[in-house]
Amino acid sequence: MAHTVNSVVINAPYEKVFDSSNDIARWKEFFKEYTDSEVLNTEGNKITFRLTHENGNSWVSYRLLFKEDKFAYASKVEPMLPFEYMKIIWLYRDVEGGVEMTWIQDFKMDTKAKYTDSQVEEMINKHSTTNLQRFKEIIEKEVNVNA
Repeated sequence: MAHTVNSVVINAPYEKVFDSSNDIARWKEFFKEYTDSEVLNTEGNKITFRLTHENGNSWVSYRLLFKEDKFAYASKVEPMLPFEYMKIIWLYRDVEGGVEMTWIQDFKMDTKAKYTDSQVEEMINKHSTTNLQRFKEIIEKEVNVNA
């Protein structure tokens, strides 16, 4: 099993950080590597969505939003390859200077995958750092424009 933890502090109100970061339709803006992010279904606090990567691969995941408890939980649904499983938790915590957003990912690569757990862990850490910075820049810019 592989595990990653990455965080950023966003200088914005919690409501703005949570709502913006969980707006799936905007993920093609927040994540540089996604060319499409489509909400397929919303039922209560569960969002089912499809993401398309710049390499042309797409997959369906679901996300459970727990705004009052300051976290979101997600899991990849289909296709699972190249993963055996992929679970993601986003935590939000009020800190000095704003809201700390932390991404925790637990996963295991399928034996048919061309990369190992440790190789993908390294890739995810690199991409998460870049993407968290994009979230920070975009959300802070929106807060400052509307201030």
